[in-house]
Amino acid sequence: MSSVAPKVRACVSEVSHSANVASTHPDVAAWRRLPGVYPAELECDVVVTTGESFHLRPIRADDAQGLDAFHQRLTRDSIYRRYFSLHPVLSDAEVAHLTQVDFTDRLAFVVEDGDLLIAVGRYDRFPSSNSAEVAFVVSDDYQHRGIGLSLLEKLADAAWPMGITTFIAETQADNRYMMSVFQDSGFEVHAHMEDEVISVRFNIEPTAQSSARRTSRRARFNEGDTSSTGLQ
Repeated sequence: MSSVAPKVRACVSEVSHSANVASTHPDVAAWRRLPGVYPAELECDVVVTTGESFHLRPIRADDAQGLDAFHQRLTRDSIYRRYFSLHPVLSDAEVAHLTQVDFTDRLAFVVEDGDLLIAVGRYDRFPSSNSAEVAFVVSDDYQHRGIGLSLLEKLADAAWPMGITTFIAETQADNRYMMSVFQDSGFEVHAHMEDEVISVRFNIEPTAQSSARRTSRRARFNEGDTSSTGLQ
């Protein structure tokens, strides 16, 4: 069922360390995103641990129906881990909020297998700050293939040029798969636990370690190495 959208580049871009990154990055348009303008240049294809390719793109307002269907396919456990409550149905207002973003301070990516929405990841900037909350959820049938990690990397790549330097997240103490995504990213993750909730904070500035992790992981995925089964 998986497919590759024609004439769309693979998700291989890396954010440069250069201070003059806007003029040196190959995807210059990505560094000049305007609020409310759909950034088609951020669309790409991700290769996962099984060697399959899926299409990743920014969310759009017309994804409302697909997002609602995606949510209804999630298991109770996946919903609880994402929302910290039993939340079987999204209200119309919630769907509108989740699908209508400005692409700068609020951005979400969806991952598709053909026409089927299989994962969503997003960041929401805290007002007047350089920090953003990050969250993602992957359809149960597609978990442990590295999709969550691909979403995290693309969100970091998209947030950094917007002046966002830090991602913050909360996850339940028993959600070891979510923690493995953060730890496998190569970013320096700081975490502490309180009342069975782990609070995570990490700087998303590109580092030699995060770049090396990506290069190594991409090579393994292209060779069909499925050893990273802990990835979401």
